[in-house]
Amino acid sequence: MKRRQILKVDGLTLRFGGLQVLNDLSLTVREGQIVGLIGPNGAGKTSCFNCLTGIYRPQSGRVHFAERDITHLPTHRRARLGMARTWQNLGVIDTLTVTENVMLAQHQRTGYAALAGMLGLPGTWHRERELLRDAAEIIDYFGLADVARERTGELPYGIRKTCDMAMALASDPRMLLLDEPASGLSPEEALGLGDTLRELRDRLKLTILMIEHHVPLVAEVCDYVYVLNFGELLTEGPPADIQRHPEVIAAYLGGTAETTAPPEWPLKPEGAANGTA
Repeated sequence: MKRRQILKVDGLTLRFGGLQVLNDLSLTVREGQIVGLIGPNGAGKTSCFNCLTGIYRPQSGRVHFAERDITHLPTHRRARLGMARTWQNLGVIDTLTVTENVMLAQHQRTGYAALAGMLGLPGTWHRERELLRDAAEIIDYFGLADVARERTGELPYGIRKTCDMAMALASDPRMLLLDEPASGLSPEEALGLGDTLRELRDRLKLTILMIEHHVPLVAEVCDYVYVLNFGELLTEGPPADIQRHPEVIAAYLGGTAETTAPPEWPLKPEGAANGTA
């Protein structure tokens, strides 16, 4: 049975002055898929995410999510519909504990007004306990229980990265947009991340769209891959086909599709460690 579309992007075009960032980009993500969005630095991947989540307003194009046109919806309305994301530079608040960060990520699910919370009205206490219980379950799921009371700014980068993903999951999403989830992780941590992503998809029925430079991870977990280059869609297809595509190899290694030999796909394109996209 063919899966239903959960995200459909048509003709997305984004410019900053004379700089063309995205040019007529279209892509589709179906429910229950893990889809990769890859390309060299500066290809427009994070800008695409910013358009999908309402941070940037494209000059043209449409974005549909869960069978609804969200092109002009603000970010918080998109989150309420079930779209959540992580960030290249992390969305955690360093001065808060892991538990407080995950609690904060549930703000759209509080169910009471801000004034009621500030006044500590009796009706808020029960809901706070429920949210704390939910946060504890998510923290335990990601193996963060031992550091739940630690301030995130004092924790290693890999743990903070995991906390960022826990925060995204705490918003109870239908779809996760992950911006370089393996960035800064060791090879062993990246391998474990692949298992986590598959479990999120299979156990929690989540759909995942991820930007990633760690190509072995993309090849391992993704059902489908889109490749951007200079703001345009270079090609798309299953990971095995993308891995052998001569223009993809050329885009990552330089040269031309005709002259670049197809060696083993690189773990990262040159310069990927600086986190730009």
